[in-house]
Amino acid sequence: MTPGSPQQGPGTHLMPFIFDLTAHEIRRMTAVLDAMPDWDPAAVLAAEVEAHSMLYSGLNTEQRSVYDLLCEEGVLDAGP
Repeated sequence: MTPGSPQQGPGTHLMPFIFDLTAHEIRRMTAVLDAMPDWDPAAVLAAEVEAHSMLYSGLNTEQRSVYDLLCEEGVLDAGP
């Protein structure tokens, strides 16, 4: 066998293995949503936005400059 030539022998003729998880993921997501009938995504998002603004409210000048720097660098999400 010369360098760069395809290898010959057992196990060298492999078939691609493709497994589509789409149907399983849909069943899983349906089961999760069925288990949480009172879940309100809009209310959860609103609570997250409120928590974010409360967390970063009342910062002093130095804290605000560090917060702004972290947002600019992509370490923190600037929020809404």
